[in-house]
Amino acid sequence: MSHFKKKQASTKQEVPTTAMPDIIFILLIFFMVVTVLREVELLVRVNLTDAENIEKIEQKRLVSYIYIGPEVLGPNRFGDTRIQIDDALVGNLAEIRRLMYDKLLEEPRMIVSLRVDEESEMGIVSDVKQELRQAQALRINYSTRRAAGADVQF
Repeated sequence: MSHFKKKQASTKQEVPTTAMPDIIFILLIFFMVVTVLREVELLVRVNLTDAENIEKIEQKRLVSYIYIGPEVLGPNRFGDTRIQIDDALVGNLAEIRRLMYDKLLEEPRMIVSLRVDEESEMGIVSDVKQELRQAQALRINYSTRRAAGADVQF
């Protein structure tokens, strides 16, 4: 019986990690630069009315906007008054109740902000408020522009 020993290489096979923090930092900066915050594309015209005494809402993430105004058909062309929630026009008033009820379940402290065109009729605003009442969305405010020389309460 002969005893042979197998020679093993004494090299280590490690992955170099010295450049890892640099690569992670570069990727982080890249994603911060190319990320675009999503904004709502308005499908209706909303020229807000002026107000003299307004309050600023501090926690914007609690606000859900409903836009009411004439539908934008093209450059300087407008249609009938429509209601928009998020990026979609609402087909009928019952959809408002369902959508806002679902949002209220996700965030019970939600405030509904009505952004109403200054030429819109109050009848449609009243109908929207009735649907919000049915959805138990009772925290409502009206978005306005600050009138010249107006007081702002914080």
